[in-house]
Amino acid sequence: MVQVSPNTVTGGDNGSGYSYEMKTIEGFAMTQMSGVGWYGDLGNFLVMPTTGPLRKIAGKEDGSIEGWRSGYDKSTETASPGYYSVNLTDYGIKVECSATPRCGILRFTWPESDISRIQVDLARRVGGTSEEQYVKIVDDHTIEGWMRCTPETGGWGDGAGKALYTVYFHAELDRPWGSTGFWCADIPDDWTRKRRDVTSRQYLERVEQAPVFTDLTEIGGKHVGFYTEFPTGRAEETVLKVGISFVDVDGARNNFKQEIEGKDFETVRSEAERAWNDQLSKIIVSGGSEADKTVFYTALYHTMIDPRLFTDCDGRYVGGDYQIHDESSFTKRTIFSGWDVFRSQMPLQTIINPQVVGDIVSSLVTMAGQSGKGYLERWEFLNAYSGCMIGNPAIVVMADAYAKGIRCFDAGEALKLALSTSEKFGNHPLGWTPSSISETLEYAYSDWCVARFAEALGHKDIAEDYYSRSQCYRNIFDPEVVWFRPRLSDGSWKEWPEEGRLKDDYGCVESNPYQQGWFVPHDIEGMVELMGGREKVLADLDSFFGNTPDNLMWNSYYNHANEPVHFIPFLFNELGEPWKTQKWTRFICSHAYSPDPMTGLVGNDDVGQMSAWYVLAAAGFHPICPGDTRMEITSPVFEEITIRTDPEYASGKCFTIKAIGNSPDNIYIQKAELNGKPLDEPWLDFADIAAGGTLKLKMGPKPAKI
Repeated sequence: MVQVSPNTVTGGDNGSGYSYEMKTIEGFAMTQMSGVGWYGDLGNFLVMPTTGPLRKIAGKEDGSIEGWRSGYDKSTETASPGYYSVNLTDYGIKVECSATPRCGILRFTWPESDISRIQVDLARRVGGTSEEQYVKIVDDHTIEGWMRCTPETGGWGDGAGKALYTVYFHAELDRPWGSTGFWCADIPDDWTRKRRDVTSRQYLERVEQAPVFTDLTEIGGKHVGFYTEFPTGRAEETVLKVGISFVDVDGARNNFKQEIEGKDFETVRSEAERAWNDQLSKIIVSGGSEADKTVFYTALYHTMIDPRLFTDCDGRYVGGDYQIHDESSFTKRTIFSGWDVFRSQMPLQTIINPQVVGDIVSSLVTMAGQSGKGYLERWEFLNAYSGCMIGNPAIVVMADAYAKGIRCFDAGEALKLALSTSEKFGNHPLGWTPSSISETLEYAYSDWCVARFAEALGHKDIAEDYYSRSQCYRNIFDPEVVWFRPRLSDGSWKEWPEEGRLKDDYGCVESNPYQQGWFVPHDIEGMVELMGGREKVLADLDSFFGNTPDNLMWNSYYNHANEPVHFIPFLFNELGEPWKTQKWTRFICSHAYSPDPMTGLVGNDDVGQMSAWYVLAAAGFHPICPGDTRMEITSPVFEEITIRTDPEYASGKCFTIKAIGNSPDNIYIQKAELNGKPLDEPWLDFADIAAGGTLKLKMGPKPAKI
């Protein structure tokens, strides 16, 4: 629930609130999004230590508007799971951060100063502002309050994401407050307060002119801040602890009491480090370079940030009806970037964190009922039905979970919702989605997932209907251009562009027809037949990858920077040339990922999807078709990978992949053995991984063509 992190920017398309290249820090917030575009959200309860005169705004990075933000010494910046530290050069203050699941902690090491200050910007929110705030001084070292965030004041999608939430807090300082005060800006009712508004000169000047109140013990308003001042000696330390809740102040207070009360900074830091170490040790790799290992474990870390806790210690959470619920059968989780994560991130979690997958399915199912909407959201954010992106990814995730034995959710209710979701967002009654290649193909696939799910539950009539619907992809394949083409509602074709299938956004979402058109994961044999047969498809795939730039940055061919193409390298396995899957996945691993903070990912992480692709591919396997249990084998980056499975869901303790003779040159699998027996096909079943055992691969420098 908590990610105490440095923030460098409030506006812009910057979901995490931090950009490595920026030279100033505006504060340290308790909540953050991870790896998203669309302007982002959270970044609440922004804390900044300062000295000297009080400023009521952070100001601008370029210095055009002055504020409390500070330069920082990049050489002192340290980041690892559960810990961050940096030196703020404007003030000579060292800041250290750590967290428990629901609480944050900040340690400040001060210079000698007559006036040292901790200030909290309660209005602050990435991509906008909170609409209203309240804070109360409870005693000489405690404050409590809340910040209410609505779509009207920006945030996710600059308001289009419909984010509606309240962050409650209980904060304690390890020393008496000293002098305290509030500022509260008088924001006119007719002012808009979205992303661009709150970073404008007019708005910032209004806040900077806000009156300061030193004789109050509580205050509420549209743009509120709190501060405390006290003298400090050289190298004196002060610790601020903050418990948060999305339920109420009692929840924040109880979370504080249960998780962080009585603990010093080093205890919290060491517990956080141990917790992350336990999670990251679910996959142990050896061999490869140090850079490879850095990339791998950074990626694995990214995949475990979301879907995150949304439940307080006492089991209460805010549901889809925005009422408080009490739950013991599952942990309410939030931030489901469905269109992205159904491809790699959620399949990875079915192996290493199956309970998390069960939790998010239960969360989506109960949210659909509580909200009264009666369908599954594709991009959920703190109960908001953002409607972001396309397809029905929640159906894919639940079908994949059920197929893999993760059944800790109401399957009957889930199927009902899958059916209502497909009816609301699908290819019927026409048999295609007008003007859209992307939607037609994705809905056909999710209908196949409905069929698989229904069949597993014994509903043969539903399964037959939806297997038939899954063939709707055929309705938009035009033999004249020998490719998928947008079809209008009257059945006619949309005019074919001069660029042909390389035309960006021609019936496609964040892609072109060449990239999106391969997306028939549930019926590759049928797709190949439509496209003219195996040899023609192989030649086309060779051209597709051959025209891709080596840096794999945004391009018209294999565009790894975005999700629609992520399964395509594994098609070679299905087409009988697995050495090409091995070649291209190793190429992508070495060219699309690096340890460099500026170029480490060729595209934004999309809530762990980009990173999960690497984790799976580098480990030597990846699904083509979630909902099916087949896992495509490819060339591992490492000599040995051991995966620790969950004994509640898997009978084997661990599954190991050994790549004998592996190196940057020896990227091709010469032969394979599963548990000592020859493996003639380039794929595993999920059950093989769950049962434990060893996949042994002999590697060599040349393709082992069959």
